[in-house]
Amino acid sequence: MGVNNIFDAKFQAAVEPLRVPQMGTEVVATLLSSLVQMLRPQHVLEVGMGYTTPFLAAALSRIEEQVRAESAELAGKTEQHLAAGTALDDAWLNTDPALLTPTYYLKPFNPKLVAVDNLSIPDSSAARVQQVLTDLGLDHIVEVVNADLRECVDKLPAGFSLIDLAWVDAWECLYFFDHFWDLINPDGGVVVFHYLMTYPEGEAVIRYITKFQEAHPGELEIMNLLEPHKLVQNSLTVLRRTGGSTKPMYAKPGGRLNYGSPLHDNALTHAAAQSGR
Repeated sequence: MGVNNIFDAKFQAAVEPLRVPQMGTEVVATLLSSLVQMLRPQHVLEVGMGYTTPFLAAALSRIEEQVRAESAELAGKTEQHLAAGTALDDAWLNTDPALLTPTYYLKPFNPKLVAVDNLSIPDSSAARVQQVLTDLGLDHIVEVVNADLRECVDKLPAGFSLIDLAWVDAWECLYFFDHFWDLINPDGGVVVFHYLMTYPEGEAVIRYITKFQEAHPGELEIMNLLEPHKLVQNSLTVLRRTGGSTKPMYAKPGGRLNYGSPLHDNALTHAAAQSGR
């Protein structure tokens, strides 16, 4: 089992040599880890390896373990609840593990991080990342594509057709948006660009994306985050693709849930799959 707790002393010691202060990712790495924990992406693309790579890999590994545990516990509470002759209700919803939707656990969670880097920037720590991943037991989650961004599309692994989260720490953000946007999952896939608010060229990219948003209503959401205490490498631009967003299946007006079909059926299907029936 790999070291997937980013606050573990072994993890911190392993990643410290990758930290390059002028890259400005000391806070970003932890934020990306939390973002992965929240979004639970199956396919993550990183453009520009470095300090952030182990944080992404650790978060995916940790979620993989959590999903297995949660799935078993959810099935257990569903079976216990139904065995008592009660229909699914708020008591079922709020029993630990609380609030979980069986639909999420009907499909396997097999995360993959693809890291794209030409491994040639002298000031980057990219060349040392693979050894750190191996030392932490996280290398099985990461596939490295040694190529420039403009040459990597055909080198992405088979089955990596929809990207759930992309972290782009590279100069060519405009190229990425123009050539990779169609690969981002339309059901809420997220792209995070580094430092676009730092330079005039980056601000031009933000204006370009904003105009795209205006011309394609409902296609994406944009948010810019600034680290005001830094001169450079001081911002994130977050895009969320919304053109194919799935509508809530079980929600009712007034913050209530519909505990009937299909929620009841999906809960039974999940519980049966977990018990091997």
